[in-house]
Amino acid sequence: MPSTEDRVRKLIADNLEVDGQSVGDSVDFSQSLTDIGVSSMDVVAFARVIQQEFNVQFTPENCAELTSLTQLVGFLDAQSA
Repeated sequence: MPSTEDRVRKLIADNLEVDGQSVGDSVDFSQSLTDIGVSSMDVVAFARVIQQEFNVQFTPENCAELTSLTQLVGFLDAQSA
């Protein structure tokens, strides 16, 4: 089974674009999506994709605390434990 990071990486590649180009699977997980140029509207839409894929809910506090993709993966792993 793919790791959480692999699943998130695939979702990013399948769902996000910057300047009309796919973000791809080479994204730096130490950054946030906005750091790599994803619009805030796309970040909100992507959060819905993550919630559906991993069957989790984000609170406003979670959104404020999850400032990098690495932190997102950690959050998702903790929710599934």
